[in-house]
Amino acid sequence: MLTIAYIGNGKSANRYHLPFALKLKDKINVKTIYSRSGRQTWQPLAEVHYTTDLNDIYQDPAIDLVVVSTPSHTHYAVAKDVLLHGKNVLVEKPFTETSAEAQELFALAREKQLFIQCYQNRRFDSDYLTAQKVIESGVLGDLLEVEMHFDYFRPEVPTNVKEFSLDTSYLYGHACHTLDQVIAYFGEPDDVHFDVRQLLGANRMNDYFDIDMYYGALKVSVKSSYFRIKPRPSFVLYGKQGMFVKADKDRQEYDLKHFYMPDHADFGVDQPENYGTLTYVDDAGDYHEEKVVSEVGDYSRVYDGVYETLVNGAPKLVKDEETLLQIKLLEQGIQQCRR
Repeated sequence: MLTIAYIGNGKSANRYHLPFALKLKDKINVKTIYSRSGRQTWQPLAEVHYTTDLNDIYQDPAIDLVVVSTPSHTHYAVAKDVLLHGKNVLVEKPFTETSAEAQELFALAREKQLFIQCYQNRRFDSDYLTAQKVIESGVLGDLLEVEMHFDYFRPEVPTNVKEFSLDTSYLYGHACHTLDQVIAYFGEPDDVHFDVRQLLGANRMNDYFDIDMYYGALKVSVKSSYFRIKPRPSFVLYGKQGMFVKADKDRQEYDLKHFYMPDHADFGVDQPENYGTLTYVDDAGDYHEEKVVSEVGDYSRVYDGVYETLVNGAPKLVKDEETLLQIKLLEQGIQQCRR
């Protein structure tokens, strides 16, 4: 068993971490959860020790891994403190605010022979996994263009934020999902073009981004806005012989928001109306249009990967160089904002 503790007891820990750690009952034991205030706004878990004293984590030799799920601007300082106290650490995204901070954490972990990794659960979104399946089927021919969208219609969010900060920026808050997906599958791009905006004006929230990443003839675009009353498709793939459109995002977050948990067999599973549409011409020149059954997403696979690394010595699921590249891209992109 891998015994773990959490620093942070808010939405991140309770919605995006604990349901998936608890799913792996034969591998993961959640022992302690720390929060500075001690307030319980989420249903407490039986047999878990809740504390306002970090020493309950740092001085407990049974705890193998500490998960940092605090506000993003604190990730660097908290993760460093965990490492300095001799504990392995899994850090929510964005991993840090700067690549220099990320490099320092990776160097400190190597020095102390400890594990540190970013929690990139969106690698196990069903739409992302389904897009990979279509690409690898080969029916699209040579891949020419990939469009990835993460849209909302929530104008009240940027309207209520009066000053720019990295903490509230859409680039750091959401491109940390989609950029990682691109890097994990396609690797380091040959070139990158950024269009990062503050639609409400200078010194306001970054509420829009459009990033083009080039891999030879292939262009991969990551686009997001808070002002899309109808969202664009989650994934659009274009190849020389066809295209694939997946309109709907992964359902895990939708189910979690409705407190429909991973212990249900159909948790996060797409229905036929959520399937993407594949259109292509085969080698004989025949036209096809068909639905593609969605792959099943599962965020617990991140915890499974951490277990395999710490217990069985497997390579890290999220490589250090992938996290460093992502933070460097976030740093470059945010420079366009008018602060």
